[in-house]
Amino acid sequence: MKKIIFTLGLIAVSIGVFAQDGGSPMNKAVNKVTHSNDFLMIQLSYDGWAGAPDSIKTGLNRGFNIALMYDFPFKKSKMSLAAGLGVSTSGVYLKDHSMDIQGKLNKNQVSFPSSTAKKNKVATTYLEIPIELRYRSVPDNANKGFKAAIGVKVGALVDAHTKAKYTGANGSKDIDKDANRGFFNPWRFSATARVGYGNFALFGAYSLNPLLKDNSANNLDIRPYSIGICLSGL
Repeated sequence: MKKIIFTLGLIAVSIGVFAQDGGSPMNKAVNKVTHSNDFLMIQLSYDGWAGAPDSIKTGLNRGFNIALMYDFPFKKSKMSLAAGLGVSTSGVYLKDHSMDIQGKLNKNQVSFPSSTAKKNKVATTYLEIPIELRYRSVPDNANKGFKAAIGVKVGALVDAHTKAKYTGANGSKDIDKDANRGFFNPWRFSATARVGYGNFALFGAYSLNPLLKDNSANNLDIRPYSIGICLSGL
């Protein structure tokens, strides 16, 4: 998964380097296509679980998303439609509980046993296709002016794991890591919204389907959500 994120970042940097040189017709075309259409999207977020049991408390959960998107402007309008490819990662930290995704306590469902670990992290990674309907007050340059967008993201789960960190009696650091996607929904469908000015914006995302399969954790209806800041450009 790190290779996917690195590849997307490398493509974005390469396009940015080419776009800085406007001498050739190719570079002029790249400038026209990429410099003002919010091609690169980077998002940092606080992540949470709506619908989680009251006994499950979470901490400072963090998310990171990156996407490359192509903008299709509507002629004689400040509106456009954009689609692309991205990667979304999320880390939810459980307090006083862990998430048994291996079925050690019950092979038929996820459970949340009590835990004495210093940190209990539930991490997921999705490969996503984001689609946005966009509005820009300056349609020819997304780096300026007010802009807003609503959309959806279709994500395929590529990784799900838990990581627990313990402190031993002698002060040693012990890590227990489990990976299993079996109890998770393989697809995620999210509604998204974004509003901002210039290169900076606030965004939100809410999962339209549960995190877990219907036969998991007694049909718990956990819906992940994200709220954060977005940096866009190129």
